[in-house]
Amino acid sequence: MQYFSTNNQSPKVGFKQATIQGQAPDKGLYFPENIPAIPGDLIENMQQYSNEEIAYQVIAPYVGDAIPEAELRRIVQETVNFDIPLVPITDAIFSLELYHGPTLAFKDIGARFMSRCLGYFVKNQSKKVTVLVATSGDTGGAVANGFFNVPGVEVVILYPSGKVSSVQEKQLTTLGHNIHALEVKGSFDDCQQMVKDAFSDNTLTEKLFLTSANSINVARWLPQQFYYFFAYKQWLAAGIDTKPPVIAVPSGNFGNICAGILAHAAGLPVQHFIAACNANDVVPAFMETRQYKPKNAVATISNAMDVGNPSNFIRILEIFQHQFTNLQKIFSSCSISDEVTKATLQTVYQQQHYLLDPHGAVGYTALQQYQQEHPGQKGIVLETAHPVKFYDVVEPVIGERVPIPPAIEEQLLLTKKSILIDANASELKSFLLSIA
Repeated sequence: MQYFSTNNQSPKVGFKQATIQGQAPDKGLYFPENIPAIPGDLIENMQQYSNEEIAYQVIAPYVGDAIPEAELRRIVQETVNFDIPLVPITDAIFSLELYHGPTLAFKDIGARFMSRCLGYFVKNQSKKVTVLVATSGDTGGAVANGFFNVPGVEVVILYPSGKVSSVQEKQLTTLGHNIHALEVKGSFDDCQQMVKDAFSDNTLTEKLFLTSANSINVARWLPQQFYYFFAYKQWLAAGIDTKPPVIAVPSGNFGNICAGILAHAAGLPVQHFIAACNANDVVPAFMETRQYKPKNAVATISNAMDVGNPSNFIRILEIFQHQFTNLQKIFSSCSISDEVTKATLQTVYQQQHYLLDPHGAVGYTALQQYQQEHPGQKGIVLETAHPVKFYDVVEPVIGERVPIPPAIEEQLLLTKKSILIDANASELKSFLLSIA
């Protein structure tokens, strides 16, 4: 499999080089030259396949011969070795719980897969690799956990000061060793821009072996397809509906929903995708006006989605060859306010006895609104993180304590280790050179 840049100004590369480089030299995102079709037998007889085999079949064409089969199977097995259950909330809305991994967030899948791929690629390298990542919340913890103590790898995580939850901050700032946390006086978009500037800085790229662990990296983005297939497998097993599901995805940087749309383009049956956004409504506005206008990010209670210029939306457009009419047949987007998010959180907990996190509540509301306009449709909301990660938001809404899992309880007692920096490329550059 070859990958081209969405800016079309860089040479095509294989999976290994795309993973190691992270971003193309022309600042575009790598995209597969073709979307491999999923074998019909896998779709028709999905219940007969293990999750490990499904994931392997999905990812193998994208990896090609970059990783031997036995090694890739090991990587896949270690990536998906935790539960991803589809849980009923109502007769028409089901929650795909993506928070049963080590850091209680959906990004565990992508981070575990990428860290193992990169570990394989660099094990014989003499030069240390620096993984550079911006986070609006959960990416930081998942990447920190995935790469913790991986030989030959240093991880630098940029996060917006005061704009991640207390649990998220502890997850990305307390590991130490090869994990470095930079607390940026700015927004997630500032952090993301600093990362992009670093990759385009020739001084840095000549002295450092830089790669990214954001969803701009194909090894982080592509494996997120896995759980869409796992959801459909459970949808069939439970006999929920003869029609494919509508899927609502809480969306910030749009890597998660983009992976689902890619899976659909490869053959996974899905009725419709809803990109559920908070007050950061760049994509909902685009779907109304066809004009893409980035904005400064607005702080909300669903902070992992506080993105004013979502990088991965260009990949969604690429899937549909930039044909808007084709996009709107399968995709829609809406913006949900904090007030409505809180109301949904409270109502679902009181009436359905199901506790959503703020991001899942945004997705739930978006799906409910879609169903009101399309009666009879059943759907899935991606519950992207455990509610305990946002206990400071959730507890006042439900009036109860959220039980804290033991692993998180221990981490909350650890000391935060971060370096406060201004939101400019020169400060990041100085830090990177200091650890080279």
